[in-house]
Formats: sequence, C-alpha cells, structure tokens
Amino acid sequence: MASKNVFTVLALAGVPFLMVLGNSMLIPVLPDMKQALDISQFKVSLVVTLFSIPAGLAIPLLGYLSDRLQRKPIIIVALLVYALGGVIAGGAAIFLREAAYLVIMIGRVIQGIGAAGTAPLAMALAGDLYGGQERSKALGVLEAANGMGKVASPLLGSLVGMLSWWAVLFVFPVLALPIMAALWFGVKEPAPKQQGRPFGEYLTALRGIFQQKGIFLLALFFAGGTALFALFGLLFYLSDYLETKYGMDGIVKGLVIAVPVLAMALTSYLTGLFMAKKRRLAKPFILGGLTLLAASTALLAFFARQIVLLIGLLVLGGIGTGMVLTNLNTLITSSCRTEERGMITSLYGSVRFFGVAAGPPLFGLLMEKTLFWTFMLPAILLVLLGLINLFTIRKKFDRCRKSPLKKC
Repeated sequence: MASKNVFTVLALAGVPFLMVLGNSMLIPVLPDMKQALDISQFKVSLVVTLFSIPAGLAIPLLGYLSDRLQRKPIIIVALLVYALGGVIAGGAAIFLREAAYLVIMIGRVIQGIGAAGTAPLAMALAGDLYGGQERSKALGVLEAANGMGKVASPLLGSLVGMLSWWAVLFVFPVLALPIMAALWFGVKEPAPKQQGRPFGEYLTALRGIFQQKGIFLLALFFAGGTALFALFGLLFYLSDYLETKYGMDGIVKGLVIAVPVLAMALTSYLTGLFMAKKRRLAKPFILGGLTLLAASTALLAFFARQIVLLIGLLVLGGIGTGMVLTNLNTLITSSCRTEERGMITSLYGSVRFFGVAAGPPLFGLLMEKTLFWTFMLPAILLVLLGLINLFTIRKKFDRCRKSPLKKC
C-alpha cells in the first residue's frame, strides 16, 4: 500500500482496537470495583452485560444510518458517545457514593451504544475504500487490530488498575480523541453514489439480498459468532484455571492469556496479506480454520488439566480463529453493494458481539456441570457450521447483483 493508504488503514484500525477495550480492559479490575462499591458478583457482572447488549441491539440501526448517510461522520460521533460514557462512569466512581453504581451502569449503556457505531462501520468503510487485493489486506489489518486490542486489554487494564480501579474508565476517552482526529483528517470517504433511499425501499433491497444469498450470509455470520464464542469461552476457562490452580493473577495472568489471542491477531494479519492474491482459497481457509478450532477444542475435553497442552491447544485455536475471521470479513463485505454494506456488516457485527458476550457465561455454566461437555459441545457446534459452510460458500462469492455501480 502507498503511504497515504497505510495511514488511512491505520486510522481505521484504531476503531476496532478501541472498541475491544470496552469490556476486556475492565475484567482485571472488577474484583476491586466489587469491593470498593460493596456490590454482589451479579451486579459487577452487569458492567460487561450492560455494555454488550446495547451495542448488539444498536449496531443494525447505525448500520442503516451509515448506508443512508455517510460512514465516517457516524463513526466519529459514535466514538464521541463512547468517550462520553467513559467520562460519566469514571466521574461517578470518583464523585458519587450511594448512586455511584447506578450512574456507572448508565455510563456503560451509553458506551455500548457508542461502540455499536465503531468496528462494524469501520469494516464497511474499508470495504467502500478498497477493492480486490487491497480490500483483503485492509480487512486483515482491521481484524489484526481487533485481536491486538484483545491482547492489550488485560495488560493495559492491570497496569492502569494499579493506580485505581476507576482510572481504567478514563482510558476510553483518552484513546478515543486521537483516533477521532486521525479519522477526521486521514480518511477521505468517497461521496455517496446516490441519495439515501426511503426506509421501506431499503428494507426491500435487504430482503432481496437475503432472498438471494440468505443461507450463504447466515452461515458466514454464525461461523464468525461461534468461532468467537468458542475462543473467548476457552480464554475464560484459561483465566479461571490459572487463578484457581496456580494462584496466578494480575499482569502475569494477562500475559499468559494474551498468548493465544496474539496467535489469532498475527494469523489474521498474515491471512489478509496472503489472501490478497489468493482469494479463491477463502473457502478452504474458513473450513480449515473451523476444523482447527473444533479439533483443538475437542482435544481439551481430555487435556484441559495439563497446562502445557492447554496453552498449546489454545494457540492452535487462536490460529484457526484468525484464519476464519479475516476471510469472513472479505466475503461478507464483498457480498453486497455499497448502499447495503453498512447494514450487512452491522448485522454480522451484532452476531460477533453476542458470540463474544455469550462465551464466558455459557462456558461458566457448563464448567459447573461437566468439564468434558464444556469443550465437546462447542466443538460439535463448530463442526456443524463447517459442514454448513462447505455447501453454502460459492466459488463466485463476490459477484454482486446487477447494478449500475462499478464498485461493489
């Protein structure tokens, strides 16, 4: 890529990086927050839930608005709302006492709504700006930035949390401002090809996409959501095992957890570079990645208590996830015209968001019952999705519907 394009991609990559911090960075300080506010385990878990659910619900609406208007202004406003939520939550933690918890939750809801307009729309905007080989490279960088945010989150949360648990809440606005500036000055969004259509006509166009490619798109959506559900459920198990078995906590535990996520991030980036010239291999990569993740998850049913094998299998699972996600991004952004891309990628983003949010609690419930099925059930689900995608991914996956637009 030219240097100008590199800056544009890096500015876009800052968006998913920041969005990922919204939940993961708080996890290391949740015990301190629980103690400081004198709240129950259930109430402290809502810090994550009341961020994830509003984000997942608001993503499709903001996707529609980005298709009707333009993506860059919506992303910037979303980042501003995201930062405002952090300021509200952090300010409540410092200045309020009895009402602190309630206002912190309000701030987290606001943050979640802001998060809805970040990573999915950045992916859609990258799809608008680039085509062909450049699109694969750009989306690979965005997926890698998403993974690197997951790597950095526990480390950054642990470091900032050494000052105070509420200091973590102010990291969001501090990082949001430079990313907003980079987008404003460094990303030139192409002018819309046509005026935004009425909502009814827009829904008709979306219905046409799903009538033509619905099974294909839904298979891709749930492959991405399930891959992230499995990976983050496995990371939840790893975190619990490291603490209960070895008494590992803080930065050391964060470093260990970061290893499989780093494997995912590096694989995402390298896959994007490789697939730029080998797009016909997208289907084998998706199926291979799902198989690798399913196999590593199934093997953990037998080796979850052996720390070396546990981490090694999680690394293989991270590699499989990276193979899957980058290719899914390319296929999904290439499956529709520019006017509907924001909504399609946003729907995909919602599925991914709910997959990440569902992993830890569902794995936690299974862990209380049986360790064997904690790993075997997700493995079976991944195999089923692999079989579905085997028959639904077409060779000409990026052929658009007939349209006067040259660029899809």
